Amino acid sequence: MLPNLRHLRLFSVVGRQGSLAAAARELHLTQPAATQAIHGLEQYFGAGLLLRGSAGVRLSAAGQQCLARVERALGQLREGAAEAARSAPGAERLERALTATQLQALAEVVEQGGFAPAARRIGRSRPALHRAARQLERNAGLTLFETTSYGLQPTREAGRLARRARLALAELEQARAEVAAAGAAAGRTVIGAMPLARTALVPEAVLSFLAGEPGHSVSILDGPYESLLAALRGGTAEFLVGALRQPAPGADLLQEHLFDDPLAIVVRSGHPLAGARRLRARDLARYPWIAPRAGSPLRQQFQALFARGQPPAPPPIECNSLVAARGLLLGSERMMLLSAHQVLHELRSGLLIALPHPRGRVTRPIGLTLRRDWRPTVVQARLLESLRAQARTLAGGLPSAGGAAIL
Repeated sequence: MLPNLRHLRLFSVVGRQGSLAAAARELHLTQPAATQAIHGLEQYFGAGLLLRGSAGVRLSAAGQQCLARVERALGQLREGAAEAARSAPGAERLERALTATQLQALAEVVEQGGFAPAARRIGRSRPALHRAARQLERNAGLTLFETTSYGLQPTREAGRLARRARLALAELEQARAEVAAAGAAAGRTVIGAMPLARTALVPEAVLSFLAGEPGHSVSILDGPYESLLAALRGGTAEFLVGALRQPAPGADLLQEHLFDDPLAIVVRSGHPLAGARRLRARDLARYPWIAPRAGSPLRQQFQALFARGQPPAPPPIECNSLVAARGLLLGSERMMLLSAHQVLHELRSGLLIALPHPRGRVTRPIGLTLRRDWRPTVVQARLLESLRAQARTLAGGLPSAGGAAIL
């Protein structure tokens, strides 16, 4: 949960002015109230934030770490208020009117898709959640909820503000992790993994990383690219690993290239084309296919196979599940354009065979997708380095059916 936002602003002013008393006066708090607020933040972050002396107060080492993240969290809320201000006059006052309770209510309603599931999710009554969200709406001077045939639903403005609240919370969680890592490698990282990353890249990299950082918690999130991208932008995933998009998905994101992934035509062992050294256009149309999901980079490569020739007949089975695709390949004479890395175990065991791409070396870029303003902790930076090292290993090539390397 977000801590009290007024307390965060107090800590920010203390860090800027070096005086708790001056910060209290600026925010119209009594000295005891300001002292209690800092004590509450110290409990939240798990460390002392201020060092007190005859000349006043100064930030401790943990306080310096937390201040940087607190400033970034407050910056996210300022951005959220600025975005809201563009759609309604008078919403500029929103930033100062925001409370943690209201933001939590809004974020949960947006994420869960309604008041009833949000109330169940956080263990609060629906009327209490409704009051907090409506109070935020009045403070903002915006329409954050609208009545639809499905009941009261959040508007687009609500979604934008909820996203900024999630990003602010993510910054504060990073601060807690950095403070905890001073004594042990604590913290948590959520990785959004696309199909290739789930099978060949992320598992080995995570295992290697955790051998040296056993106290760090890692979660691997899968799903369609669109949902992973939403998780990244919303702060519920730290970065994505998998096929890069061209063009990049937005100016708020960065793509880091790791390696070029070779594509091949994958068939079962014993397939009539299993011994072919080269595939021709008529070979491609002769057998049934499994097609990647529409809109994916691999689907574009699949369509390019038939751009100048006869399309496959019968129509291909569209499949985005590697488990299902494996069963379809093993149980039929179907063909599939695939990364050899994704079926590495099946290739090594001889269950599947990778045939060379008809146009020679054809690849797709694999890499990291990160929020442009994301700053990893020291431990998360080590996890990223582990992923880069494993990517260099994967870039070394794979054995093909004939023993040569697919490079």
